[in-house]
Amino acid sequence: MEPAPATLDVLAFGHAIVDVLAACDDGFIAAHGLVKGTMVLVDADQSAAIYASMGPGIEMSGGSAANTAAGVASLGGAAAFVGKVADDELGRIFAHDLRAAGVAYTTPPTAADRQGTARSLVLVTPDAERTMNTFLGVAGELSEADVDEGLVATARITYVEGYLVGLPSAEGALRKAMAAAHAAGRQVALSLSDPLWVAHQHEALLGLLPDVDLLLANEGEAVELTGAAGLDAAVEELTRSCPVVAVTRGAAGVLVADGKETTAVPAVPVEAVVDTTGAGDLFAAGFLRGLTAGLPLPDCARLGGLAAAEVISHVGARPQTSLQQLAARAGLLP
Repeated sequence: MEPAPATLDVLAFGHAIVDVLAACDDGFIAAHGLVKGTMVLVDADQSAAIYASMGPGIEMSGGSAANTAAGVASLGGAAAFVGKVADDELGRIFAHDLRAAGVAYTTPPTAADRQGTARSLVLVTPDAERTMNTFLGVAGELSEADVDEGLVATARITYVEGYLVGLPSAEGALRKAMAAAHAAGRQVALSLSDPLWVAHQHEALLGLLPDVDLLLANEGEAVELTGAAGLDAAVEELTRSCPVVAVTRGAAGVLVADGKETTAVPAVPVEAVVDTTGAGDLFAAGFLRGLTAGLPLPDCARLGGLAAAEVISHVGARPQTSLQQLAARAGLLP
């Protein structure tokens, strides 16, 4: 049986989340016992307590994989997203914003209840670091029934955010999606998402690596997952399991490896870093879009760096200008 034609560049699976961003100082982070620059899951009561003590917030649709899908669309790619929202105000905001960004989104909402649509309280300190406190609500209820194997077969790359890995409710969905992608001759990409999450879900992530074709991580996540003494050793170890590995290093740029060669790609200069929320998500968007456009790996990393540079230059985790136009001016895409 012939596989379905590839009509999508990237099909992203992840948590459908509405972000609430607010500025704070380091003292606020310390007072709430948080680890700056990481993501933690909180329950409804914890979320309410943090929200009550936050300063004025800005609501923006987010979620790691959804941000990546929006970035792929901004780069001129065909993107779709699978993730759960409730039939409530935040769920309608999320669905509208994602579709308005050019991303196909057809996952039906669940009935509204106390759980509701997921929200992440994103605390941005003066150094532009973001600390996320996420109440998953119904986002954590992604199941095998939400995976359309026919849709997966039409995507060149099925992309999974690491925040789904290790959640018992999502395990069946991830396995089904990855198996469907490989059955159709497509590729599977995984983002490690957050070093603290990697520490908590270490074994679950390691268990997925043999089924991952493209692994995306930052330096802290790569070292945490492998337990290696340094980044070079971590990259070498990861390429034993994954054919392609890309590791971001902030202002130091990116290392991209295919098991034969490791290339260092410099970061794209940014005049002022305003908010690092979404930097990894948009790097993933550029890198994956580059792969679907047939670019060599170093240029995929450059495209990822370009997308990340745009998103950290303003508040919010989704692009505010056409990434396709930026890529065309840089000579990376038509």
